[in-house]
Amino acid sequence: MRYLISLILWLFPCFALALEWEDQRVFNEAAQGPQLRIISSTDTALFAPLIEDFILGNPSISVEYLVTGTADIDRQVRATPDAFDIAISSAMDLQLKLANDGYALAIDSIANPDWAQWHDSLFAFTSEPATIVINSAAFAEGATPQTRQELIEILRARPDDFRGKVGTYDIRQSGLGYLFATQDARASETYWRLMEVLGSLDVRLYCCSGEMINDLTDGTIAVAYNVLGSYAAARTEGKDAFEIVLPSDFQTTMMRTAMVLNGTPEPDAAEAFVRQLTAKKTRSSTNAPSLPLLGTDDSVDERATIALDPALLTFLDKLKRKKFLSEWENAVIQR
Repeated sequence: MRYLISLILWLFPCFALALEWEDQRVFNEAAQGPQLRIISSTDTALFAPLIEDFILGNPSISVEYLVTGTADIDRQVRATPDAFDIAISSAMDLQLKLANDGYALAIDSIANPDWAQWHDSLFAFTSEPATIVINSAAFAEGATPQTRQELIEILRARPDDFRGKVGTYDIRQSGLGYLFATQDARASETYWRLMEVLGSLDVRLYCCSGEMINDLTDGTIAVAYNVLGSYAAARTEGKDAFEIVLPSDFQTTMMRTAMVLNGTPEPDAAEAFVRQLTAKKTRSSTNAPSLPLLGTDDSVDERATIALDPALLTFLDKLKRKKFLSEWENAVIQR
């Protein structure tokens, strides 16, 4: 089937538009055994240490790693479920729906707590908070906001300083951005007040955390809301230019998840990869950037980790999603 897909793309180039990857890399290319194809939203630099650890113990297996957006992962898996072996995404709701719709292969005896797995088919392996990241220079002479309300007050008090200098996800395009937005809105009405303030300041909208951090580093923006703390913490170049704030009013912590796809031609190798991924509880010994892996605690921690449960599906309902996006656009797109 994979060769058939390649032939289709060669014969009909228009199909290739849907398969343009943000990054694509093959690990252990000379291996003579199975090749795993992993479709993922995680930047290669952050995920590579986990692949390399797996290859150390499985030298006959190669891994093709393909990076795209969270919403694109959902679309690609549904369109060509046997083109990939493993799907990894930060958009927990979309992943849970894929698993619930039968796209994931069940794996027995993975020792994740109940809130970090779904029906033995979807498994969390990181715990990553959403943060407010600020350009330090923009706050050199004033207090750093520690809550959403404090951020609102600062932005309202200094509109000329922050106009066109604030950023957040475009939740119409970003699956993770939509997840964070719906969870924030459920937690507090402060979210909607903040969105209205950002909208009044001509907020810049982004696909992903990496682009927001780039613009924070070079001063294009001064504030980024709901950036993944793991991405900001992993940046080594220019990190003195920004500060990461974990809001003290309430925190939203997502878990990155993995599933073996039901159509995989390499179920044994794919299962072995996910088993090692979920079993890994400490950072890589290398100096490479790494993800904050899921701990061993059996209870949800105080940072309000989003659980893998049916409540995640609420805002994927078409009518609820349409209503939420309409309210968000009214607040943020102020034309």
